[in-house]
Amino acid sequence: MTSEQIMNTGSMSGDCGSAQARARTHVQAYVQTQARQNGSSKDGSATNGPARNDSAKGGPSGRKHGLQRCHAMLRPVSLRALLPWLMSIIGIASALCLVIAWFPSTVWNTPIVSSDAPAHYYFIRRLLDEGLGAALHLWPHDSFYPPLFHICAYLVIKIAVLFGVQCSIYEAFNITWIIASGVIFPAGMLVLCRYFLQRWNRGNPISNPISRISQALSTSESSSVSESSNISNQQVPSAGNRQYHAASDATFVLQNLIGLFVPVLAVSSVCHPYGLLNAGPLIAFGFAMSLLPFLIAATLRLFDAIAAREHIAKWLAITAVAGVVCLVAHPRIAFTYALILVPFIVLRLPWKLILGAFIAMCVGAVAFVALMLTSFKSDRWANPDSWFHSHQPSKNLWESISFCLTDGLDGFPAILFALLLIAGTAAAFVCASRHAAARASDSFSSAASTVVPVASADVDVDASTSDIAVSAADSPVSVSCPPPASHSNATDAASASSESSRLRRNDRLRDVIALTAAFLLVALVYVCTVTLVGALPNIISAPWYRDENRIMTMLPLVALPLLVIGINALAECVSACAASASFAPSASSFSTKNSASSVPSLSSASAVSSVKNASFASNWIVLIAVFLVIAILAVSAQIVCPSRSAARDTIIAHSSLNQSDPNEQLTEQKIAVLRKVTKRTGTQATIISDPLNGSMYAETLFNANMLYPIINARTDVPSAPFGKVETAFASGDAQQVLGTVCPLTDAPEYFLTMGDQAQSLQSFPYRAQYDSFHNEELIDAYVDGGTLVKVADYSQYGQGWALYRFGCAD
Repeated sequence: MTSEQIMNTGSMSGDCGSAQARARTHVQAYVQTQARQNGSSKDGSATNGPARNDSAKGGPSGRKHGLQRCHAMLRPVSLRALLPWLMSIIGIASALCLVIAWFPSTVWNTPIVSSDAPAHYYFIRRLLDEGLGAALHLWPHDSFYPPLFHICAYLVIKIAVLFGVQCSIYEAFNITWIIASGVIFPAGMLVLCRYFLQRWNRGNPISNPISRISQALSTSESSSVSESSNISNQQVPSAGNRQYHAASDATFVLQNLIGLFVPVLAVSSVCHPYGLLNAGPLIAFGFAMSLLPFLIAATLRLFDAIAAREHIAKWLAITAVAGVVCLVAHPRIAFTYALILVPFIVLRLPWKLILGAFIAMCVGAVAFVALMLTSFKSDRWANPDSWFHSHQPSKNLWESISFCLTDGLDGFPAILFALLLIAGTAAAFVCASRHAAARASDSFSSAASTVVPVASADVDVDASTSDIAVSAADSPVSVSCPPPASHSNATDAASASSESSRLRRNDRLRDVIALTAAFLLVALVYVCTVTLVGALPNIISAPWYRDENRIMTMLPLVALPLLVIGINALAECVSACAASASFAPSASSFSTKNSASSVPSLSSASAVSSVKNASFASNWIVLIAVFLVIAILAVSAQIVCPSRSAARDTIIAHSSLNQSDPNEQLTEQKIAVLRKVTKRTGTQATIISDPLNGSMYAETLFNANMLYPIINARTDVPSAPFGKVETAFASGDAQQVLGTVCPLTDAPEYFLTMGDQAQSLQSFPYRAQYDSFHNEELIDAYVDGGTLVKVADYSQYGQGWALYRFGCAD
C-alpha cells in the first residue's frame, strides 16, 4: 500500500467518534435547513404532517433517526478500511511462505559454491571485522561496492546477538535474501499494482445504464407536471444510489482480490528472485531489484503531483530517498529504472521536464561510458560487434518472445498468463479509448447544468481514497444526510468543473500505452540479449552486461501491472456489456409508457430497478469468475514450476560437498584441508592461493585470513595487493616475490596449493591470470631456491596439495 493509502486508512479507522460527531453536525445542519424551508412555504400537505414537522423542528425523533442512519453507515466504512490491509497481509504472508518453501535447506550450513558468492560472504565478514565504517570500501583494494545487502546481513547478526543467538554469515545471508525476496519485493509489487488500479478505477464504467436512464428521465420529464416530476426525481436517484453501491462494492472487492494475488504472482516466476540466487549469485543487484517497485511507484506519484501541482515537495522527497536507497543497493539499477520510466516520462510530464529528464539520461550515459573506458582497459571498445565475444544465444526468437509473454512461467500457468495478458491489454485499450471518447464528448455546460446525484456513476473518485473505497457515494454523510439543495448545486458545479479539467488527461489511456510500451522495451532488451548477436544487440544490452539473469528480472515489473489492469478492464467490459443488454428493453419500455401519458407516473423506477438487478448480477458473477481465474493461475503456478525447481536443484548441487570431480570448488576433502590449514596457520597469518580452487571459502568457513577471497583482481589500483602478488609470482624472480609478499603483514605469509581450477569456473574470463598459482614447475623452482618452504603435505587428499611458507625474515 502506498503512503497516501496508509494515511487515509488510518485516519478513517482510528477515530470513529470524530466521524460520528461530524455526521451529527451535518444532520443537524440539514434538519435546520429543512425547518427554514418548511417555515417559508405557504402550506403543507397532509403527508408532510407531524413526522416532517418533528424533523424540521429538530425534534428528538428526527435527530435520532438521522444519527442512526449515519452511524449504521460508519460501520461498513471501517470494514472497508481494514479489508485492503487484511488482503495485503495475507498476500505478502503467502508470498513469504512460498519463498521459504522453495529455499534450499542445504545452504544454511554450507556456502553457495559459485562465482560471486565468496565475494558477498567476504563483504559481510569484513563488516564484522571492521564495523560499518568498511561499508564504503568493501573491496580488498578498498574501492566501493554497493553495501546495502551486506549491511542488512551484518545487522541481522548483531540483532541476533542481542537476543543471545549466534548467527553465522551464511544464516544472515540467507535470512536477508528471504526477507528481500519474500517480503520487500512482493510488497513493492503490491504497491505498484495498486497504484495503477487506483488510477484505473478513478472513474466508474463509462456506459453505466443508471446514469443514462437518469439523464434520459431528466430530459423527458422537464415538461411534465411538477409534482409528478418531483416524485420521479426522488425515486431515480435513490435507485441509482443503490445500483452504484452494488457496482462499487463489486469493484472494491475485485481490487482487493487482485491485490491478494499480486504478491503471490510476484514470486511465482523464475525471473525474480530465484534466478539471481542461482546466477552467481547476483545478490546486490537482486536486492536492488526487490526495492525498485517502491521507487517506480514513488516516481509515478511524483508525476501525479506535478500534474496536479500539489504535494510536489512531499513526493519529490520520497522519490529522492527511495532513489538513494536503490543506488546504495546497486547503482546499475538506474538503467532498469530509466528503461521502464521512459514511456511514462513522455506521456505524463510537461515538455520542459521531458527535455530535462532526457538530458539527465544522456549525461548519465556519458558518465557511464567514461567510467567503463577508464576502469576496464580493452582494445575492443571501438568495435561493438566484438563486445561480449564469448556470449552465445540461449533461445531462438519464438522462445524469447514467449518467455516475455508468460513472465517466465511454465506449462499451463504460462499459457493462462499469456492469454490473460494479451486479452487484458486489448480490453484495457478498448475501455480506455471508449472512456476517453466519452469524456471528450461531454461539455462542461451540460455537466454543470444537469443535477446529478452525489452517488452518480460518473463522479470521479480521488486516487488516494479509491483503494479503500471511501468515495462520495460510499460516504455516510453523502447518502444519509444530504446537504441543502443550493449548497449541493454549487458544489456539484464546482466539482464538475474540476472533474472536467482532470479527466481531460485521459489517465487510463496513457497508463495503458505507457505500460505496454515499457513491456515492449523490456522484451526488446531481453530478445537482444538471449537471441540476437551483433553490434546493435551488444549496445542495447551492454548496461546489463548482456546477462540474461539481470534482464529477465525486469519482466515482472511491467508484466504484472499490465496483467492487473487488463483483468480489471476485462471484468469491466463484461459487466458493462451485460448491464447494457438489459438497458435497451428497459429504456424502450419506459419510452412507450411515457408517450401514452403526459405524466410519467413511476415507470422510471421500474426501468431503473430492472437495470439494477441485471447489473448487480453481472457485477458479482464477473467478480466470481475473475476470482476463479486468478486463483487458478496463482495456484497452478506453484504446482507446475519446473524452472524454479531446476534453479533450486542447481543451488543444492552447488552447495553439496559430494562432488565427483575432486577439483571442484568445495568438496569434503577440501573442507578437511582448509580446516587443517587454518588450525596450523591461525587466523592472523596471510594465506595466498589460486582463488579458483575453492580456497577463498576458508575466509568465511574458518575465519582464515585469505589475501584475496574473491576472483576478479584488479592490477590497475595501487592498493590491490593480490594483483601485485600475482604479477610477482608469475615473474619467476624470487627477490621480486619476497619483496612483494613479505611486507604485506607483520604475521607470517603462506602459500596453499589445492590442484587445478574448478570446472564450474571455466567460463570466468580472467582465469588465465591465476595459472601461475598452480604451475607445478614454477612452484618447484621456488621451493628449490628457498622462496617457499613446505610445512604441510596434503597429498593424501589430492595430488600436489600442500602448504608452503614464504621465506621471509620474520
